[in-house]
Amino acid sequence: MSSLTGPLNVTSTFVTFFAVVGPPKVMLTFAHVARERTALEARRVALLASGASALLGALCAWTAPYVTDFFHISSESLELAGGIIFFLYAVGLVLGMHLGADSPEEADEMHPLVSGFRELLLPYVVSPLAVTAVLVESLSREGWAWRSSVVASFVAVALIDAVCMVATTGLLRKVHTTTLEMCSRLLGLLLAAVGVELFLTGLDRAISAWGQNQH
Repeated sequence: MSSLTGPLNVTSTFVTFFAVVGPPKVMLTFAHVARERTALEARRVALLASGASALLGALCAWTAPYVTDFFHISSESLELAGGIIFFLYAVGLVLGMHLGADSPEEADEMHPLVSGFRELLLPYVVSPLAVTAVLVESLSREGWAWRSSVVASFVAVALIDAVCMVATTGLLRKVHTTTLEMCSRLLGLLLAAVGVELFLTGLDRAISAWGQNQH
């Protein structure tokens, strides 16, 4: 039974990470980055952001029990906070506001790698959904072996993101701005629903935990 349960859990963890921070969540923002930079600069941004995301995910997974104990955070609180933050980000997409992006004046004054990296911070490098998922998954079982499996799953997704971004940079640089805006608003609507779903999941678990404590 244990030999079947282990791989199944690792697989489901990989699928979870792919859903919350995989190419469908990252490529659209990267398309904006790619259009405003040379192909080489855009690919460097993709690799830098993917490396930072993988590193942050690994740190969150390995330190999850210590961080949550230190700050006295429950998994329910993580889901509530992650849902709210991601909902606000998604609403920004629907309204045409790209949260985390620099103004044209600021972008001109910054190095292309720095400004591109900053634009990918919220949806990718420090994605509220991804950080929440990593912490919750890491806390679902005890032991360094399990947390290392969570790290491996997250790093694999970050690698897939990097490959997809690097491979499609040339194509994304040719996409018309109007098409990107239309896709951004549609994706924002869908992501808002994801944020609400995460919030409701955390709220349901918090109410259940509160009810059990009352008994």
